[in-house]
Amino acid sequence: QVQLVESGGGLVQHGGSLKLSCAASGRTFSSYTMGWFRQAPGKEREFVAAVSLSGRLTDYADSVKGRFTISRDNAKNTVYLQMNSLNPEDTAVYSCAAQEGYSGTGSFKMTSRYRYWGQGTQVTVSS
Repeated sequence: QVQLVESGGGLVQHGGSLKLSCAASGRTFSSYTMGWFRQAPGKEREFVAAVSLSGRLTDYADSVKGRFTISRDNAKNTVYLQMNSLNPEDTAVYSCAAQEGYSGTGSFKMTSRYRYWGQGTQVTVSS
């Protein structure tokens, strides 16, 4: 069982930055692939970024490549999402998720592979 708690969301101006954190409970954090997803009002949940067990491998949605950076600190049981050059289209509820083990980078984007989800944190970007 893994419990995930996101923090760091808020209101930011177009072009600004935010850093989201996701703290995980338990002693086996390093055995989970971690991902960030987002859901805007009226839209389906979409993949944002994911990181492998050690942090060596990452993947990003095309819409955030070059602007967002995912990282993890296994000693702190935390995964981060640094978001730069934010625009109003990034407005959404951002949730972190944990996928048991590593099943290849092809599984990073697959919502169904993530077993544990946080409640989410709201990110609002004003124009």
